[in-house]
Amino acid sequence: MLTIPFIRANSEVTIQGLRKKHVANAAEIVNQVLSMDDARKTLLQQAEALLEKSNAAAKEIGGLMQSGQKELAEAKRSETAALKSTIKEREEAAKVAEKAMLDLLVTLPNLPHSSVPAGKTAEDNEITFTWGSVPSLASDAQPHWDLIKKYDIIDFDLGNKITGAGFPVYKGKGARLQRALINFFLDEAIHAGYYEIQPPILINEDSGFGTGQLPDKEGQMYVTKEEGLYLIPTAEVPITNLYRDVIVNEKELPIKNVGHTPCFRREAGSWGAHVRGLNRLHQFDKIEIVQIQMPENSYAALEEMSQHVQRILQKLGLHYRVLRLCGGDMGFASALTYDMEVWSGAQNRWLEVSSVSNFETFQANRLKLRTKVDGKSILCHTLNGSALALPRIVAAILENNQGPDGIKMPEVLVPYTGFTHIS
Repeated sequence: MLTIPFIRANSEVTIQGLRKKHVANAAEIVNQVLSMDDARKTLLQQAEALLEKSNAAAKEIGGLMQSGQKELAEAKRSETAALKSTIKEREEAAKVAEKAMLDLLVTLPNLPHSSVPAGKTAEDNEITFTWGSVPSLASDAQPHWDLIKKYDIIDFDLGNKITGAGFPVYKGKGARLQRALINFFLDEAIHAGYYEIQPPILINEDSGFGTGQLPDKEGQMYVTKEEGLYLIPTAEVPITNLYRDVIVNEKELPIKNVGHTPCFRREAGSWGAHVRGLNRLHQFDKIEIVQIQMPENSYAALEEMSQHVQRILQKLGLHYRVLRLCGGDMGFASALTYDMEVWSGAQNRWLEVSSVSNFETFQANRLKLRTKVDGKSILCHTLNGSALALPRIVAAILENNQGPDGIKMPEVLVPYTGFTHIS
């Protein structure tokens, strides 16, 4: 969440940043937020002045009573009673003004970093790096939704039977491949210095607010009817919320956590190959890396996280590219995001498999996640990234490695799968 002191000191920067994220009427909203804050301050100042007047009148009452001026004392009592009533009204009005201001403030996205390109859609994203080459496949190469049926490794019909569309059942070597990738990704993260966490997959409203899912993404999340708990869209949410309302010792930074969880998203489906098969699911597994950093180190950490994801993709032998997202294609809470996309051989298209983002102080302000430097409390920076999301990685492995002998496993996975081919 943006802070009032920052907006007040950098109103034009705030307006331009919101415009880069395509917030309509950015200038009007910023001016409205500041006007609400001014109204709140004025009401509190009025209440404070009246309180001083009330305290002074109260001191007079004792002296008047001692000197026998009971009528004047009673008049002063009436005056202080009226002042107390007015003070309460001003304080209540200030609370109303503050709530209205905060309600508007939480609808504003994070400001983009200066390196974020202008643009509105995915077509405006900037390609910063490409690795590998397009795999050479036979003319009769099949997309993964045909391969999974051919080798009976993932079953969408069974998932639809027991739950609904977008909830596949992994079977046999499909399940073992899934488990192999999870363990491989976790081992890579632990080797890179991340501490493994297994968090709950249900969160409360405070947790959703803390990382910026609420009130922005209610419609994309599954929620339990009785308890009002949300199924997580990513492990980022519960892991980052471990540090809600925490003052972290500077010596403990950076904090680097990794976690594997199922993820749940209610995003509306649409027709076409771009959402077919494993391309878009309502439930999927993902390994998430999260960092808590000192502000001055967070962008170096973002590059480190990007390199971590890229090393995994290189070990899997997947042709990939890195995108710096434009303002209009970035997430609500992000200041800078890199997307990693792998090439899907049989579909002849790029598939997003990871987003790595720096949120700067945006989440930390909501979480009240701080550290102390020279005795002064400051907000930490938070970062997260997919390392990696499984469905499209599986799709790319199946499609890019198909041949006459079946689907060859990347060499790095064989110790985890226990087999070299799916056939």
